[in-house]
Amino acid sequence: MSVEGARVSRPQEGREPKAARRHLHGRRKGHRLSARRQRLLGELLPRLRLDLDAPAPEPLSGLFPRPVGDVWLEIGFGGGEHLAWQAAHHGDVGFIGCEPFINGVARLLGEVEAQGLDNVRVHDGDARDVLDWLPEASIGRVFILFPDPWPKKRHHKRRLIAPPVLDQLARVMRPGARLRLATDIGDYARASLTALTRHPAFAWCVSEARDWRERGPDWPETRYEAKARAAGRRCYYFTFRRCGPQAGE
Repeated sequence: MSVEGARVSRPQEGREPKAARRHLHGRRKGHRLSARRQRLLGELLPRLRLDLDAPAPEPLSGLFPRPVGDVWLEIGFGGGEHLAWQAAHHGDVGFIGCEPFINGVARLLGEVEAQGLDNVRVHDGDARDVLDWLPEASIGRVFILFPDPWPKKRHHKRRLIAPPVLDQLARVMRPGARLRLATDIGDYARASLTALTRHPAFAWCVSEARDWRERGPDWPETRYEAKARAAGRRCYYFTFRRCGPQAGE
């Protein structure tokens, strides 16, 4: 199997067909990979890749070789440093990471191997296919950290934080689950905040300014955040709760 071939999900009633979807991500490959990373893509990725052609296990913890108490999802994990940190610090949680950029996938696989992480599964393609595949109310936390801002106005329709994706997230997140979103682009922050506060399934967890100006202690810095700070850009950190009867709504 080619390591660049994303699996095709079975069409689901009421969902936008995959072939009709607009790409929300940029390039698939960057610079040439080292021999070690090529090996990881050929040997480790097939073992960790989600099989979207098979039904998702219920409970979703069945994805992992040992019992886990919850499953968290990171969409667009970049170089994987945040996902690897979370997986290492939350051994009782299973993690699903989605990232179409093969070089970033290879970086994460390097951390998985080096740290011996057995609670990580990967999708090297469009995260929306995973959202279609996941069972309802199966995810306890979602991370979307520094997504592609698509700054040109004609590209704004490619932005990830939009009603169709929020509807998908609302379906797979259980009541009380948290969504963490970070960006260093002010326009993207405003547009995302507007979309999320208007969506009936999400409530903004904020009581003071530092709640969105500062990262929490269990929110490690990513390489993209470091670049943004080095360039003098302000970073925004938002946390939303999935509303529902179990969350006291």
